[in-house]
Amino acid sequence: MNKLLVSVSPHIRQGDTTATIMRDVLIALVPALVASVIFFGARALLVAAVTIAVCVLSEWGFEKITGRENTIYDLSAAVTGLLLALNLPVDIPIWQAIFGSAAAIIMVKQLFGGIGKNFANPAITARVIMLIAFAGPMTTWRAVGDAVSSATPLALIKAGDISSLPSLMQMFIGQRSGSLGETSALALLLGGAYLLYRKVITWHTPVAFIGTVFVFTALLGEQPVYQIMSGGLILGAFFMATDYSTTPSTPLGQIIFGIGCGLITVLIRVWGNYPEGVSFSILLMNILTPYISKLTKRKPIGGVKA
Repeated sequence: MNKLLVSVSPHIRQGDTTATIMRDVLIALVPALVASVIFFGARALLVAAVTIAVCVLSEWGFEKITGRENTIYDLSAAVTGLLLALNLPVDIPIWQAIFGSAAAIIMVKQLFGGIGKNFANPAITARVIMLIAFAGPMTTWRAVGDAVSSATPLALIKAGDISSLPSLMQMFIGQRSGSLGETSALALLLGGAYLLYRKVITWHTPVAFIGTVFVFTALLGEQPVYQIMSGGLILGAFFMATDYSTTPSTPLGQIIFGIGCGLITVLIRVWGNYPEGVSFSILLMNILTPYISKLTKRKPIGGVKA
């Protein structure tokens, strides 16, 4: 007679692993990386290579020193490095890119216990740190092709210089100034569609985030279509506001999170000192994630309140 094996739940398991999910994210970011090389040249590839290498080496080195299990093969460090690169200007000094990469992994991820235990998105937090520490290089943009201005569209809107804005087609394709991965809405939407198709993410946060920005900037008369395709909104909505460990897990919580990100982004863009607010909004909402998750936690069928 065969032995009856009894184990704790869950009994049904999905084939996805951290490595397969991160691999899909890397694949989804390829169009944005290719677009950055097309519009900004080979240095875009250099910046991405440096940030990815430093993130992976920082994770390996920290875990080696502290005696932790090696996790570089789950590809999460590589994803952090590529996301950080796509949030940087093409002419960022390499030593600053190295600093930001090490800060993302060591300060934001590893010091809090590693993947799944960090309270905030490492790439977003590193970008905010770099924006404060290196304000000049982080806000200096290279003109692309026959772009009218080297200023970003958000900076032009903030200054009231609407006549210098690139066309909507230039915005959609990516022929404008900005960070490496934020310029081409087309490339980012292709990557976002891939993540949705692969069921790596759901629609709740991206739609709530982008929709909130569109509605409120339309009500305020602040060029809503340009606002959607400007800055890091699409990049943030699809690739960073959907991070598993730093955003709510429930559908309602994800919608609330997206709306909160959208409101903070609009407040900063319209009334703040910075023309862009996506990074700050995601970071601030990351802090609120445990409370949102608690408030939107679903009660098991037949369960009673403890």
